[in-house]
Amino acid sequence: MRILFQGDSITDTGRNYDDVKSLGNGYPKYVAELLRETYLDKSFEFINKGIGGHQTKDLLARWQDEAVDLAPDIMTLLVGINDTWHHAEKGDFISNELFEANYRSLLEQMKKGTDAKIIIMEPYVIDVGLHEDFHPDMDEKIRIIRRLAREYAYEYIPLDGLFASASITEEPSFWSEDGVHPTEEGHKLIADYCYNAICDIIDEFDMQ
Repeated sequence: MRILFQGDSITDTGRNYDDVKSLGNGYPKYVAELLRETYLDKSFEFINKGIGGHQTKDLLARWQDEAVDLAPDIMTLLVGINDTWHHAEKGDFISNELFEANYRSLLEQMKKGTDAKIIIMEPYVIDVGLHEDFHPDMDEKIRIIRRLAREYAYEYIPLDGLFASASITEEPSFWSEDGVHPTEEGHKLIADYCYNAICDIIDEFDMQ
């Protein structure tokens, strides 16, 4: 079973681009460990193609080679924060219409070109006292992603809400020091939800 992790720096986490087996130091690594421990009778191939700094437009530019042509059985997608972050300083945010078109194209290409079950994870900002100016733009883009998830996602992970909930019992900085890039515990939280979503897919198809 081939599982592809796609996205930006939150997925990248220092992976070695020259080693196809390198998963980096974040949630993809933890997901792989959990799945291998759970499904001892299954053969997994894990591929991390996250690249730091990438926006939806950047994923589109490499999507055929680094997503569709890989023909994964399951793909996780976490992208969108840079579509806000990279435009916040000047306030030249990309339009919601362009963002939706970019994101929809990623999903539509996967739907038409593969049989992959898609797990969408929404971008998030954790309230550590930074990036409050992200919310007006990012919140609208999260709404767009949620609408698209109704059409394309096999599983959906609402990370913005999940981190907000987790920050009630732990200080927000426990999950991320800058509000975006997770700490080790933040990555493990993402991994837990991602692992559970993948397990749901595997178990469903094992019963068929």
